Amino acid sequence: MHRTIFDTPIVNTTLRGISLAFLKVTGWKIEGSLPAGVTKCVVIAAPHTSNWDLPYTLMVAYVLRLQIYWMGKSSIFSFPFGPLMRWLGGIAVNRSQASNLVDSCAQELVKADGAVHLVVPPEGTRSKTRYWKTGFYYIALQAQVPIVMAYMDYSRKLSGLGPLFYPTGDIEKDMVAIKAFYAPFKGKNADQFETPPENP
Repeated sequence: MHRTIFDTPIVNTTLRGISLAFLKVTGWKIEGSLPAGVTKCVVIAAPHTSNWDLPYTLMVAYVLRLQIYWMGKSSIFSFPFGPLMRWLGGIAVNRSQASNLVDSCAQELVKADGAVHLVVPPEGTRSKTRYWKTGFYYIALQAQVPIVMAYMDYSRKLSGLGPLFYPTGDIEKDMVAIKAFYAPFKGKNADQFETPPENP
């Protein structure tokens, strides 16, 4: 994986301090931590309902000392923003090639040296959506890494890491359990986030 803002000397330390201060002043509480020994994982980023989710996610990642990468639509990586987005941990994706994306992400996780915490928003969009994308699930399953259930609740100004979830391959059963965990959390635009019990 490419170098990011999270492993850039001096910048990392400085921005972690700024993130800690900003979140404290604005009343956010950060909880949880990544268990020791978990160097590779897929992190669910939910609810995802606003452009504000990215800067908050980056700040929370600094506080929790995560080495995150995140996937974004290819248009935001166009010139002149591409290098900056990649430095922030971004990986450009072509949403029309979803199956190849899952395979390539899983392979990159397996091959990567060092810590890789791949953040994937299950809704795949900031617009109102009833059904979750399942790419995050299959990436974790193929790479044989755990899913970390991260959350951001704007109503309570609460963010952090929930429990690890190891996919069993029974996606219908697993998705019920995952969505049940996220049911209490509210995004910035809460009416755009739903956790229905079943996929289409």
